[in-house]
Amino acid sequence: MFWKRKTTEGIKLSGSQPAWEAPSPSGGIPRFLAPEVLARITSLELLARTVVEGFISGLHRSPFTGFSTEFAEYRQYMPGDDLRYLDWKLLGRTDRYYIKKYRADTNSQCHILIDASASMRYTTGPVTKLQYAQFLGSSLAYLANAQQDAVGLIAFDEVVRTHVPAHSRSGHMRTIFGRMEQLEAGNVTQLSSMLHQAAERITRRGIIVVISDFYDEPDDIISALQHLRFKGNDVIVFHVLDQNEVNFDFIEPVMLEDSETEEQIHVMPDILAEGYRTTFSEHLEKLRTGAARNRIDYELLTTNQPLDHALFSFLAKRARQ
Repeated sequence: MFWKRKTTEGIKLSGSQPAWEAPSPSGGIPRFLAPEVLARITSLELLARTVVEGFISGLHRSPFTGFSTEFAEYRQYMPGDDLRYLDWKLLGRTDRYYIKKYRADTNSQCHILIDASASMRYTTGPVTKLQYAQFLGSSLAYLANAQQDAVGLIAFDEVVRTHVPAHSRSGHMRTIFGRMEQLEAGNVTQLSSMLHQAAERITRRGIIVVISDFYDEPDDIISALQHLRFKGNDVIVFHVLDQNEVNFDFIEPVMLEDSETEEQIHVMPDILAEGYRTTFSEHLEKLRTGAARNRIDYELLTTNQPLDHALFSFLAKRARQ
């Protein structure tokens, strides 16, 4: 259960970065457009391409060239390389020498699982948790497809709302982006049950990305994630929250409403804050330790953060695969 503020006003997030840039956690790799800027892009396919190509471009400009060439479509020209594969158009645009890499289909699969329950509608800023999940899911799908992985999509609340089986055929990604654009926050959360169902639906092992606010019992969540791992999948968990859910920055008395049952309560923040933060920290710790124990990658993201942490995590997992 999650309580949302009963108001139409957003809460100003303290210390937020300018919309067009943010500091890099990676020692100089530029970070790309912030979520509030991405929200202005109406096409998820265009958004995903913008994010991923900016990310790859940042990797090429960074000192981590070995890391970037492991995953990008291009690698820097080396003496002795066949000039037939030199990308002359890229040379003309960037004055840099890159060899285009043609990879054989690895037949890998990547499934994006998105929680579209009512609590994902919550926001105190310009981007809801579900919108952020759509931005992230579409970017990861685009990146996986660029790596020649077959991409699938499952979105759910208390039931499966959409299921696109993983495929790499021509035109398939338009279906993925189209279905993702149509997602709306639905009914109550049945997260653990839906993850168990997904484990049975996905018959071929690969990478499974789970994007959710994880409002369910931690033990039940870990059990469901174990089910996904038991089927031979590599699992990446992206825990998406609004910044105010993490910090509980309410100052004045507020009316809170359960986003799924619509039950309302009056709250004095100075009385509730300490208990909320303690309970929240315990919830996070159980998820983190449970994920680590089962060799599941876990990333906590807030809806005001650029997507680079998520893309790095995905690429690292794919490299290990």
